[in-house]
Formats: sequence, C-alpha cells, structure tokens
Amino acid sequence: MARDSGTEALAELAQERVDHRFKGLPPDAAGLTVAELTAQRRNLFTGGFATPVLALSAERLEHNLALMETYAARHGLAFAPHGKTSMAPQLFHRQIEHGAWGITLAVPHQVWVARAFGIGRILLANELVDAAALRRLAAELDADPDFRFVCYVDSVRGVELMDAALTEAGAGRPVDVVVELGAGAGARTGARTEADCAAVADAVAAARTLRLAGVAGYEGEVPDADPERVRAWLRRLVALAVDFDRAGRFTGLAEVVLSAGGSAWFDAVADVFAEVPDLSLPVLKLLRSGAYVSHDDGHYREVTPFNRVPAEGALEPAFRLWTQVVSRPTAEQAFANAGKRDAAYDLDLPFAQVVRPSDGGPERPATGVAVSGLSDQHAWLRTAPEAELEVGDWVGLGLSHPCTSFDKWQLIPVAEADGTVVDYIRTFF
Repeated sequence: MARDSGTEALAELAQERVDHRFKGLPPDAAGLTVAELTAQRRNLFTGGFATPVLALSAERLEHNLALMETYAARHGLAFAPHGKTSMAPQLFHRQIEHGAWGITLAVPHQVWVARAFGIGRILLANELVDAAALRRLAAELDADPDFRFVCYVDSVRGVELMDAALTEAGAGRPVDVVVELGAGAGARTGARTEADCAAVADAVAAARTLRLAGVAGYEGEVPDADPERVRAWLRRLVALAVDFDRAGRFTGLAEVVLSAGGSAWFDAVADVFAEVPDLSLPVLKLLRSGAYVSHDDGHYREVTPFNRVPAEGALEPAFRLWTQVVSRPTAEQAFANAGKRDAAYDLDLPFAQVVRPSDGGPERPATGVAVSGLSDQHAWLRTAPEAELEVGDWVGLGLSHPCTSFDKWQLIPVAEADGTVVDYIRTFF
C-alpha cells in the first residue's frame, strides 16, 4: 500500500466516533469524533475521564523516540522497532519520522495492520509457513513494487512449504528471507547449528519463489545470558553472514541484512555489529528493539542497556495507569478499580507511585501504598500506617512490560505533564 493511502488511513482514525469500545474516556464524549475530542484538550484529571484510564506521557514518549533515533544513528545501525509492542500505526509512523528504516512484526495479522496504514518496509521476525498468509503476501508484493518485506526461515521443511504456497499463488516477486540462527539449546526458534543454517540456505537457493537476503536472530534467548555469552553468540551470527557471503550465497541483492537486537542487549548488538568486516555488498545492520517507545517502571527499567551505558542517555517510563480507590475495609487494606483487564501483570505487578486526593489537593507520592495482587477488575492495595488513602482518591500506577500494557487498551490518551490530553493512540491487537 502506498504511503499516501497510509496517510489517509491515519486521518480516518481521527474521524472514528468515541463510543462504548473505548475504556476510560469521558462518558459525555460519546458520539464525538476522536478529532473533536482531541481539539477540546480536556484535562485527564478534571475533564471527565473515568477510572481506570491508561495514559501516555507526551513528553516522555517524544523523549524515547528521539533517544533511540540518535542512539541508532550514533552506532551506524538501521532501526526497525518491533511493532508488536504497541500495534499502534500512529506510533509506527512517528518511529519512522524519527529515522526508523521500517517496522518489525511477529505474525501475519500485524503485517496486514501495518500495510493498511502504509508501512512500506516490514521485517517479520518469525517464520511464515501459513499458505493463506503467503497468498496474501504474494498479492501485496505484486501489487506494490516498492513494498519491502523480509521474514525468517529456519528449516528445510519451512522453505518447502513457503515455496509450494507461493508457487501455487503465482507469486511474481520472490520473498526475501533471512536464515535465523538459534540462540542455543532450549532457546526459541532458529536453526541450531551453522550446518543447519547452511542446509536451509541451500533449500532457499533451490526455491524459485524465495531469495536469501541475510541472517538474523534474537540474542535475548541466549541461555544464561550475560554480556560475554551474548557477544559470543552475536559474533557467531556475524561469522555466519561472512561465511555465506564468501560462499556466494547473496546474489541479486543491493545489501545484506544482518539483524538482531531486543530491548535488553542492544548495546552488545551495537558493539559487535561495529566489528562486521567488509562483505561483497553493503550490510544493513538492523536493530529491532521495540519496548523503548513507552519503556516501563519494572522489567525494562531493570534490564535496559542504558543502565550499562549511562553516558548514552536514559529512557523514561511513559505509561501511567490511573485507578480509583473504591473500598477501604481496614487500615491495612484498600481496593482500587483496575485489575488484570487493565494492567500488565505477566512480569511484575503494577507499582503505586502517586496519589491524587479526591478533594482536589495536590498530587503526592504514594508513600506506604503497594499493589499486593490483582483480580480481574480490582487492584489489591496494601497500606502501611503512614499511607494517606481514602475512598475516592486516584492512584497512579507504574507498569511493567509494555507489550501487555498496550494490548488492553484500544484508545489511549496522550497527556502533557499538566494533564492536558493532546492526542489519542489507537491500537490494533
């Protein structure tokens, strides 16, 4: 799909009507278009928003986008951030405006979403053997000569299935594939040995409908990962690309794709990819980190490489989930109205950060308040003697794991520091 069509699709999002599908929005906004609601610049705290409501910080979102843009450029990396994190085409386009080469995705549905919004370069960081999806992919490639698509292969059988489906579909353009090197025993997908990778590459060479474009993998699956083990595996990935190039496996290409990089070890990727020797073709060193866009207050705050390289800058957690105290049965216990349907909980429970009193008093730290558990629609709050918490107070929660935060909300307010809502992000999961 052409970029102009994608721009039109983005514009159509602003014409969507606010209704019962969207949690947390002001009840009296029902029937307005998103554009009309945005133009009102309502305040998140005084403008009629209903708890629970998830918000993104406008300033922190922009900071994170700019930081990763400059990081990738500084280290000579192309950047295809993983779109599965947000599944928000508005954010995809902002990432591209901030220098991204394209968008990484994980499953065919996500590809169709990105294509509907005009994304012209996609890396599918996964194997693709579904015949129906391959038929649609062939049609997309044939209809748009500017569409660049690359996906993983890791088995001879997978290559055979791809070739059969694409041949039956009458594909006019070959599908670019990269051989995925597995990160080790017990890791996720990927051919386990260099010999296995060579066999997959041989199968690609024999398939009329495929073209070998490079090699890739995910260092986050390295067993017992530490800097030395991760760098050792990344050097194996680089050596595989060098060996394939020397064997003349990259034919008919303008560049060789070399891709790695989750959100926990991109500093190691930058270091090792800086060592890549000259090949017979230019190398597209493609980083795929995706959680940076919102960052978080838990898992990724702990594992971000910026903790190891503080001189490079720091990401800022952009999410805050606002929930309201609905019950205070004892001095040690309170319940708020956000639960598993609203908050990520697969890596860590949410973190109580601030309280906004129901009487309109100033926001204060959530001293003595901790989330001890989540039910479907309730947060269990443990309250120490120093906690000042009353029924009706709003509690701002920090979250862990962006991927399972975005997916619970279809329309997310973007608020400035004073609470003014300046945009709404639409997600498609």
